Amino acid sequence: MVLNGILIAYAFLGCIYWLWMLVGTVRIVRAVPLLEQVRPPQPEIWPRLSLVIPACNEAETLESALRSVLQQDYPDVEVILIDDRSTDGTGQIVDRMAAEDERIRAFHVELLPDGWLGKVHALSLGSEKATGSWLLFADADVHMSQGALRRSVSYALEQKLDHLAALPDIWPTSLVVDASVALFCRIFLVALRLWAVGDPKSRAFVGVGAFNLVRREALRQTEGFAWLRMEVGDDVGLGMMLKQSGAACGLVNAHGLLGLQWYGNLTEMARGAEKAYSSAARCSLLRIVVMCAALIALEWAPWVAFASWRIPGLMWSGVAMLLAAATSSIILARWTRASFLPGLFAPFAAWIASAIMMRSGYLGHQRGGIVWRGTLYPKAELLAGRRLTIP
Repeated sequence: MVLNGILIAYAFLGCIYWLWMLVGTVRIVRAVPLLEQVRPPQPEIWPRLSLVIPACNEAETLESALRSVLQQDYPDVEVILIDDRSTDGTGQIVDRMAAEDERIRAFHVELLPDGWLGKVHALSLGSEKATGSWLLFADADVHMSQGALRRSVSYALEQKLDHLAALPDIWPTSLVVDASVALFCRIFLVALRLWAVGDPKSRAFVGVGAFNLVRREALRQTEGFAWLRMEVGDDVGLGMMLKQSGAACGLVNAHGLLGLQWYGNLTEMARGAEKAYSSAARCSLLRIVVMCAALIALEWAPWVAFASWRIPGLMWSGVAMLLAAATSSIILARWTRASFLPGLFAPFAAWIASAIMMRSGYLGHQRGGIVWRGTLYPKAELLAGRRLTIP
């Protein structure tokens, strides 16, 4: 009887979780517009736009991504390209492309000031060097299709926004990696309540490293990048900082206009997730263990309930959860124009994601902090500089 009671309580929590996922995905799809489908009027005078692109050991993708930016037809644009202490050929690519195109202004960071994360320092430097009234903070691997800049700026102007974040296409690699990415994206999108980002009365916020378009004057009204100097989740932190300052924020799905390959394989994913020890777990190994256990339990709740068919009603709760899981995965896949198959493998991806998270926790605990882009950031400094809080 005790076991039955535990299973019933477990199934109840699972039903709440999957109902939250289903309702959340539906609300996101209804609230967040597709950028390629909006038709905002073009301004008579286009504001000067400064793209701030930090690059650290991005020689493999930088040139192709940057050429897609340079092919844009935006009439008044500059590119602030920052080589952030790269040890590969990134610095040479930066200089060569700056020599080829006068719109590119190249900067090289040789030494990282104490108390700064490398990327945040590069973003801060870029914002100081930029001359545009609008700033676009973008990663060095983001590829843009023609019209991406015109459409996003005109949309932000029409909607009277101070900050526009855009969700890019994440190009598929392998089923294992794609399933893990699909799992993360589903939880991330719903947890941040993206449907409420545009509501000035809501505390919901978002930032996307691939595309954060910000009005310079709105950025001046915030504490600035110095406040975020040790925040690992700098992109979302930027969105939080702007929303808390009273900025008008918006979000679009930029399918077909922005794209990138996030991780090529599980090894890259594991390395990229090492900073989760700080960003997700607040430098606590115990917190990571609890998070991983909860993730596996909730993602597997439909199957456990379905298998417990001898307990009255439990099988049907499992069926309901399975339907909710499949429906939410299919809705998100259609909205992002991606395959729905990776999303259906979420229960298996939960084990992979948990193993990667546990690895990040172990390494962070052993190192006393995180190693990111070749620099060790101690636990005490990361905790003292933590800014991001999810409402």
